[in-house]
Amino acid sequence: MKLSKFVGRTGPAPSALRRRGWAARFAVVARLVPRLVPRLVPQSLPRLVLLLVPLWVPAQAAETPLSLAEAVQIATTQSRRVVATQWQAQAAREMAVAAAQRPDPVLKVGVNNLPIDGTDQFNLTTDFMTMRSFSVMQELTRSGKREARAQRAQLEADAALVAQRQVVSELQRDTALAWLERSYQQTLLELLLAQTREAELQVQAAQTQLGSGRASQADVFAARSQLEQLRDSATQTERSIAVATTQLARWIGAAAQRRSDARPQLIAPAWTASPDLGVHLDRHPQIAAAAQQEAMAQADAAIARAEEETDWSVELMFSQRGPSYSNMVSINVSLPLQWNRPQRQDREVAARLALAARSAAEREDMQRAHEAEVRAMLVQWRNHEQRLQRFDSSLLPLAKQRSSAALTSYRGGAGPLSAVLDARRAEIELRTERLRIEIEVARLWAQLAYLDPHLAADSTRHTP
Repeated sequence: MKLSKFVGRTGPAPSALRRRGWAARFAVVARLVPRLVPRLVPQSLPRLVLLLVPLWVPAQAAETPLSLAEAVQIATTQSRRVVATQWQAQAAREMAVAAAQRPDPVLKVGVNNLPIDGTDQFNLTTDFMTMRSFSVMQELTRSGKREARAQRAQLEADAALVAQRQVVSELQRDTALAWLERSYQQTLLELLLAQTREAELQVQAAQTQLGSGRASQADVFAARSQLEQLRDSATQTERSIAVATTQLARWIGAAAQRRSDARPQLIAPAWTASPDLGVHLDRHPQIAAAAQQEAMAQADAAIARAEEETDWSVELMFSQRGPSYSNMVSINVSLPLQWNRPQRQDREVAARLALAARSAAEREDMQRAHEAEVRAMLVQWRNHEQRLQRFDSSLLPLAKQRSSAALTSYRGGAGPLSAVLDARRAEIELRTERLRIEIEVARLWAQLAYLDPHLAADSTRHTP
């Protein structure tokens, strides 16, 4: 009875019911989405952007190329050696102020004529000669001596500033050398990798020619040998890049991990064209330091001359006796007696003058040595420039033409593969040699440009 009721009823099929259920669900979602999106997106999107920006900005900053000027600036800014020389100069300036002052007064306290036996033994008041004395003594140093000592201390401060220039010069030079070394080694690596890809194609071509009978097994071995040599050279260059990066990190820290920017155009400093290099080399930090040593030696001689004039000392003493006796006041004046002046004070002055003459001779010799060194570097620079011109005008074009001719003959079946490999090897060696000459020019430039930190900025010019 109940079964007949359900059997006789008509209605939609189960599949139709399922389709209506999914349609209802989609309709509900369609009604909710317009309401939820305006509420969720404006709140969550800015937060998501704020979370992602800090992660994106350092990544972009890390990709910023490191230029030569920036590397030098970072090394100069964060070097602790420069800070140490600044503290040294500050200490010398403080000593210059102290050297111009008179000595501190001397306070004396004592007991005079104290009985040690008899009825007045150790009694401070019964004997008329027993006195308790208090005195102050002041040495009256001559103004000439104090001025000479102050000038000597001020020269110490000036020498510290010159030492700071020398530290900055060496720091900038070493940083530039490390940056240039890595940059040129990276260029050499790119050259070797390009040649390695060509050598791989030559190996494949040799194996194909071997299968067709147009090449011998020796040609295949020669091509593979040249490929492995290029790979070995690339490995050595990668090692040189890692070493240069480590040396650069010594001066600039984590910034050394950034990729190098394009190299600036290296031009000789303007002062190198002057016929009188000695005038410009006077600003060299090492020569300036030698001049400061000479000036300090002269200041020591001036102090020795001032010491020939004796200083007076004045002492005021108050003596207190027993209540039955009068108190007393004493005034004392002391003066050193230079009874052996020719053998003491004059000898000291002569010794100081001899040391000053030695400092002058050392400075002149250092100046001549630096001038000869700079002239030798300029000769090497001009020689390298001539060689680079020869490489660009004749050697490299001829090597490229030889490689093209050998490859054309080999493809036409008129030439062996060994001729192609020899021509390629000669071209690679010439290109590598040219790059090594550029590295030598860059090293000479760094040594010349950073002789004086003040002139270094005029020695770089970026390639347009």
